[in-house]
Amino acid sequence: MLYSDTDNEDFELNDFEMSDEQSLLVQTSARMGRAQYSSDSEKEGSIKIDTKMDQKERSTPCFVFVLSFFSAISGFLFGYDTGVVSGAMLLIKDRFQLTSIKEEVIVSVTIGFAFIFALIGGWLNDRFGRKMTTILASIVFTVGAVVLAAAYQFWMLVLGRAILGMGIGMASMTVPVYIAECAPMSMRGRLVTLNTLFITGGQCIASIIDGAFSYDKEHGWRWMLGLAAVPSIVQFIGFIFLPESPRWLIANGKSDTARTVLVNIRGTTDIESELEEIEATVEEDRLEKEKAGSNVFMKILRTPPVRRALIVGCGLQLFQQLSGINTVMYYSATIIKMSGVRKQSDAIWLAAATAGVNFVFTIVALFLVERLGRKKLIMGSLFGVLLSLIVLAVGFQLAAFHSPPISWSEEGDNSCHGYNYCEECIENVDCGFCYNDYGQGVVNGSCLPKDGDDSSHSKVGRCNATTGEEPDLIYAYQYCPTDYSWMGIAGLAIYLMFFAPGMGPMPWTINSEIYPLWARSTCNSLATATNWLSNLVVSMTFLTLTETITKYGTYWLFVGIVVIALVFMGITLPETSGTKLEEVELLFSQPLCSCSKPPPTHHEEHTKYVE
Repeated sequence: MLYSDTDNEDFELNDFEMSDEQSLLVQTSARMGRAQYSSDSEKEGSIKIDTKMDQKERSTPCFVFVLSFFSAISGFLFGYDTGVVSGAMLLIKDRFQLTSIKEEVIVSVTIGFAFIFALIGGWLNDRFGRKMTTILASIVFTVGAVVLAAAYQFWMLVLGRAILGMGIGMASMTVPVYIAECAPMSMRGRLVTLNTLFITGGQCIASIIDGAFSYDKEHGWRWMLGLAAVPSIVQFIGFIFLPESPRWLIANGKSDTARTVLVNIRGTTDIESELEEIEATVEEDRLEKEKAGSNVFMKILRTPPVRRALIVGCGLQLFQQLSGINTVMYYSATIIKMSGVRKQSDAIWLAAATAGVNFVFTIVALFLVERLGRKKLIMGSLFGVLLSLIVLAVGFQLAAFHSPPISWSEEGDNSCHGYNYCEECIENVDCGFCYNDYGQGVVNGSCLPKDGDDSSHSKVGRCNATTGEEPDLIYAYQYCPTDYSWMGIAGLAIYLMFFAPGMGPMPWTINSEIYPLWARSTCNSLATATNWLSNLVVSMTFLTLTETITKYGTYWLFVGIVVIALVFMGITLPETSGTKLEEVELLFSQPLCSCSKPPPTHHEEHTKYVE
């Protein structure tokens, strides 16, 4: 008996006795190719499935790139709003007299609200569509930027950052799905990666803006935070004229509109085969939703291939954050100062350089994602990240073990006495290290209290602004002079060179394509929420960890996490490159530890047996 998705007959699979997973495998394969029951097979009761690529290579119309560009502006805003806080925090900290706890709150409240609204975003996507959710996110971005630019008290900073978190949460789970559902299969990985390129581009531009306004100590931070309103307004205007995802339109009974959209984004009227395939998938997903009722989450847990995909998707997002990326991006300027760079403006410009490295090497992913595949990029990326974290850990450890001694006794009221080394002194946020630098190393070191808002001078002693007349006298706040500062800078650069092409974009790309339509919004919101929750944990604990288990201890902790990530990815992650969205489900039809086996080649006819 022959089953083909080109026939007008319905699939009749009741003639066979098979498990739910076998039935799912047959249905998924049949709607893509031809499923043939083989009665004379060597294994009695087997089902022979032949699949063949029937999609012709077409030139990609410009409209797809325009659609992806305006969609990826959300990625730019995501990157800008998370990156700009690195440099702005150096000015805000002095302006509002922030403690380490308040500093972590300002950074982390955005992540907390992004976590909440990533979960809410799944319902918004199903109810109102990808387009309307993105428009709502752009409005929220604009409001948040205006509140931050006008902030005059600590609570306004927290409110503005919370509003930004709402927009980031909705956009971060919506845009990759929207692009993946509109993009042709041959360009899907590259166009979804474009969103991540815009994220790193936003971080790079944010660092340049930080550097440009770092000299305006009074109002520079307002410009840094407020300029985010410009791209969000551009996206709002652009999205008014963009179409809804064809898959969402079909799922909501708007097949005629979906046909028009497909013609526009494919650049041809020959879209009937793809349209029928999507309609068949949508119908099957509708039946799945009816079986699940209102509890789609429980249906996901009861469907082994989808459950396995969700575990892999959440694992990707979890390890992206636990490998330490946002300690690099949020606190890059602070890490550079920890490495021994003296001036705030120098630290901000070096942070801009590291963000530039991140952006440039994300471009590499655009060229490699379809050639090498997703998994090779991720595994290579993790190996490089592991190496860079070891460099950072060793660099900070050597700096701590060779910390300059406190050898000079200061006169007057010194509340920072009792420390023996610079590293001990700077762990107190109210103290800094005063020393002479004659070009031959550190001499005459002492620990002195900071002079209020002025972190470049001490309150009393030799490094006070009124008494410090020696030209070679330096007051180091929150860093120690060290010969190993180059290792901190090199570690950051190497980290971003390897993280950017793989662990940066691939978790978003893979999550946008591994779930069936009926579970896509829910699974993506759960995976995105996992990203933001782990992001929140890291950002809330990073500065505290550096004070509790030391800076080098924190990076050794990240080294251990990356080793676990390498094992997890190697065992569970399949290759999704060159696979249709409707076909990816097949990759998770095996046990989780077997999912990493390479998928069948779709450019030639192949045969698959199901017992």
